[in-house]
Amino acid sequence: MDITSSATAKASAPQLPLSERVQEALAIAKRGVDELLIESEFAQKLARSEQTGVPLRIKLGLDPTAPDLHLGHTVVLNKMRQLQNLGHQVIFLIGDFTSMIGDPSGRNVTRPPLTREQIELNAQTYFKQASLVLDPAKTEIRYNSEWCDPLGARGMIQLASRYTVARMMERDDFSKRFKNGTPISVHEFLYPLMQGYDSVALKSDLELGGTDQKFNLLVGRELQKDYGQEPQCILTMPLLEGLDGVEKMSKSKNNYIGITEPANTMFAKVMSISDVMMWRYYELLSWRSIADIAALKAEIEGGKNPRDAKVAIAQEIVARFHSQQAAEDALADFVNRSKGGIPDDVPEVSLSGAPAGLAQLLKQANLCASTSEAMRMIEQGGVRIDSAVVSDKGLKVEAGTFVLQVGKRKFARVTLTA
Repeated sequence: MDITSSATAKASAPQLPLSERVQEALAIAKRGVDELLIESEFAQKLARSEQTGVPLRIKLGLDPTAPDLHLGHTVVLNKMRQLQNLGHQVIFLIGDFTSMIGDPSGRNVTRPPLTREQIELNAQTYFKQASLVLDPAKTEIRYNSEWCDPLGARGMIQLASRYTVARMMERDDFSKRFKNGTPISVHEFLYPLMQGYDSVALKSDLELGGTDQKFNLLVGRELQKDYGQEPQCILTMPLLEGLDGVEKMSKSKNNYIGITEPANTMFAKVMSISDVMMWRYYELLSWRSIADIAALKAEIEGGKNPRDAKVAIAQEIVARFHSQQAAEDALADFVNRSKGGIPDDVPEVSLSGAPAGLAQLLKQANLCASTSEAMRMIEQGGVRIDSAVVSDKGLKVEAGTFVLQVGKRKFARVTLTA
């Protein structure tokens, strides 16, 4: 896909000078990004905005495929907030129409489309959660069904005529599936077209997305040119690795940190990442300046305990989504747990059937998914009753009230009756 044609066309146009303020804005925009295309064009957009006082229109589209956001989603939201703080108009676009198609990005099979009911249910929580990062008072929220539904069959055919199958097959996941003989449904070709049409409808100057969205973002750029608009620039953000430090953060992979999780859970999960991955979280999630992070890194390399830096990023994240007091309490709770203590916020569970097998109790208290998993945890020394390790898989627990613990973070205060 040719992304340089508009840059070449504009090469003869007078170039606006880049003021110090514009250069600072460009540096903020580029922090932690994977790519900014085309940087020279975006610099001119910033300069024009400064000269005219008209803010840039900056778009982020998210399909409400799940009801909850995690820290991986906030990587691009953080960038939106930074641009919002620079005075530009950010548009939070909920893809209620495109969700019914299903985004094929990075997939080797057709993605099942969501029902209207699922989409509406998920969308209800999206903006509320995104507002924990964005300034809701300065955010334009839109739904792409506004302009996609009115297109109708005739409009959809006309839109499809603006793009060729050959260009669509330039997309990596489509070409791989075609070569492997894996089915590609015709409706999947519509997804990047509809996402691109969103940029036309919104007249966006810059669109943000993950690295897996690059093709779709470029389609938007091409369609804008076809509709006689100035093409948007595109900014792709890296995909944040999850708690395992390998796979991208994903609820389905259970390596995620949800932004609405309890403060103590959120803090403990951040503390569980590796010392190496910690710097990735600083780069993509922290509001600290690049200079501050570099100074902190130098302190660690000079002998300071990495745990101190990890505590700092954990507290920063918890404070953002809860409060500073919650961050302080989460640290105290984490220290207490690390010393073998029992946290204050232990869920209460009432069970009957004493004396009861320990493995069965662990399952009934939702601390283990199955009795076989419970047996395995007991065998590995991962189960405690009132802070004492229990290694007897055949233990029968008598009636009473006690705290069951599995691993470092799962607790339940159980009241067992006959």
